[in-house]
Amino acid sequence: MKKIAWLVIIFIVGYVFLHINNEWLITTEHTYETEQLPASFDGFRIVQVSDLHDAQFGDKQQRLIEKVQQQQPDVIFLTGDLIDSNRYNLEQSLQAVRAFVDIAPTYYVLGNHEVATNLVDDIYAAFEEVGVKTLKNEAVSFERNGETISIAGIEDPLMNVPTEHMLEQALANVPQDRFTMLLAHRPEMIEAYGDTSVNVVFSGHAHGGQIRIPFVGGLVAPGQGYFPKYTSGRYDDNETTMYLSRGLGNSTVPYRIFNLPEILVVELKKK
Repeated sequence: MKKIAWLVIIFIVGYVFLHINNEWLITTEHTYETEQLPASFDGFRIVQVSDLHDAQFGDKQQRLIEKVQQQQPDVIFLTGDLIDSNRYNLEQSLQAVRAFVDIAPTYYVLGNHEVATNLVDDIYAAFEEVGVKTLKNEAVSFERNGETISIAGIEDPLMNVPTEHMLEQALANVPQDRFTMLLAHRPEMIEAYGDTSVNVVFSGHAHGGQIRIPFVGGLVAPGQGYFPKYTSGRYDDNETTMYLSRGLGNSTVPYRIFNLPEILVVELKKK
């Protein structure tokens, strides 16, 4: 009987541990400070939501929506893989996206899972219908109190276009001296981003390494393999800074371990 009791206890503890690791939403905050930022954008808050993979956080995504709203964002960036190609459920992700556009202007780029569905046009149309600005290798201007920054976005390399070509197209009409942010799903392409005039990149895809080993880091990431270099937080290449979200959901590997679902917040500060 004692063995059975211990097995039950171990099972319960394991279940609670996995539940917390995959359901407990956290917010990670960063501050990006630069002289290049127009004064009107001092204190500008960005919330990044990435790699939802059709996960659900509360009834109709209410926990996720409330967490984003609490950050009082000026813009919301969606950096790909909001759906999962293995269990495609666009409506489940749209429940959150519809609310996001009521909170702040919302921008979106593709991830590899959207491309893998072969339903890219349908996904773009659904997001655009609810008011999301989809960035298809292009940049748009964002004006505040008479000053302007650029928000650019590139599609995923699964679209069979080299990243360098997508970047060139997206930034073709952006003035070199303008403060520019880029949405790009894949962090392993940081050197290509660093070769541009982009100030800040927002990326996802790595899932924080899926399983995070304490004091070591992530175990495995798509496109990087085991013990990946880019999993979470801030990275710098030349004059470009990349913020990498650990994301929210799971795909092939069903569980996150020591890797809580993350909403990333970056506040811009004028030096």
